[in-house]
Amino acid sequence: MASKYYDIDDILTEEEFAPVLFHKPANRVTIDPSAETNYVEQGAKVELPFWLAHELHLRQAVSINLPASFDQKTRLEIQADAACVDLRSRCPYFYEFGCKLQPLVTDRTLGILLSTAFKIRYKERLTKVFTATHLTASKFLPFLTIEETNLYEAAHLSMTAFKKWRTGGPRFQRASILGRKRKES
Repeated sequence: MASKYYDIDDILTEEEFAPVLFHKPANRVTIDPSAETNYVEQGAKVELPFWLAHELHLRQAVSINLPASFDQKTRLEIQADAACVDLRSRCPYFYEFGCKLQPLVTDRTLGILLSTAFKIRYKERLTKVFTATHLTASKFLPFLTIEETNLYEAAHLSMTAFKKWRTGGPRFQRASILGRKRKES
């Protein structure tokens, strides 16, 4: 985690909310500003930012449940047609957040869900890079997660550079030193 300390994407990922269940009561805690007391009872279910939920989980004060962005409805939509699911509206950092959640939740199928969704969507995005024009790309870009958008842009830049090279960009040139003849002795 120290290597990603200043990474803005990592910071935003950890700001996503995760539902937790308190195993221990907590005093002097303000979760809801409109609440009359600063007390959380044992068994209370609340949503906390992931960074806080993770720290409380390490102290065995809470257990983390799966957020709504990884619920059964999302899983069924991904199984039906992963390429058409709007994952960004559910969680902009869907894959990164899922990878951070996976070791902390009891549901062991989360890793399979992330892997399956990524593989299917990645193949679809590569196809779009090679075939879509800039105008059609703007229609599906809002549905991509941040990670997918970064991959799409990298692939698009690579494809653009390849096309430029292919149509007359700099070619291999013979080194000038190779054109000289040896002195005969």
